[in-house]
Amino acid sequence: MLDDAVEAASRGDLRPASAVLADSRGDPETRSLRVEALSRTAVGASRSIEALLAHDQGNPDLWLWLGRTRLEEAWELRPDVRARAVQADRLHAYRSAMDQARQPLLAAAGLAPGDPVPWECLMWLAIGLDRPRPDKDAVWYECSRRWPALYSGALARLITLSPGWGGSAQEMLGFARSAAAHAPEGSPLPALVPMAHFEIVAAGRTPMSRGGWFSFEAQRDIVSAAGHWAERRIGGAHPRSVEAHNVFGAAFYLSDLRRPARGHLARTGGRFSRLPWSHLGDPAQQYRRACARLNL
Repeated sequence: MLDDAVEAASRGDLRPASAVLADSRGDPETRSLRVEALSRTAVGASRSIEALLAHDQGNPDLWLWLGRTRLEEAWELRPDVRARAVQADRLHAYRSAMDQARQPLLAAAGLAPGDPVPWECLMWLAIGLDRPRPDKDAVWYECSRRWPALYSGALARLITLSPGWGGSAQEMLGFARSAAAHAPEGSPLPALVPMAHFEIVAAGRTPMSRGGWFSFEAQRDIVSAAGHWAERRIGGAHPRSVEAHNVFGAAFYLSDLRRPARGHLARTGGRFSRLPWSHLGDPAQQYRRACARLNL
């Protein structure tokens, strides 16, 4: 359903996307995945979503989609941190575009009070605008109290706590390990542990290279987390299982642990996730290179 809706949206037909989002009500994990994929597809087409909303003001799906699309459009404008001093105009445009996502997301939250996904999106907004820590904590509270195990919400929290965004490695790792230890059966939350190690290394090195990514202690932490993730789950695979396989697969690949790397990447079905591959360069290119080197 999502593949078909993404393909249609890329052609300018937004109706299947609207139906796919409506179908996800009451299932936050699926809803989060769908709105993320559809919003990235709709970058540059937020006006078309506004046109749909003009005829359906009470639709929480369309407000959520509009808010997340504006968020993704804003990220496209974000200036390189090393060049911000000479990109004041671009920084202003970025912040202005980012702030335009707030009202639609708050509208979505108001129309669907039990839905954590608008709050997850507001977490990314708080990160993008570099809001004070109490503001970030408050939005995380609203998201987590509605759906404590939401993978995408926990990932946003992990990034909030990361050294690259003003947090600390110790606090971030503590959060990741706690989330992994208390993950519900079948939840891919253990993948936050290797994701935390990626964030730690990424904060301290540029550009990325394959050699020397993880210390022995970090590798042991990642192996332990992988052992805690049992993908089996009532109702089928978790919507974020492919993403988790990408995270573990990339971590094992960079650690030269070929067998577990192949095991995880073979289960991605040819689909790559933006994180963690973007830490190495172009995500699609890095994913395909890893698969080729592992004879997948």
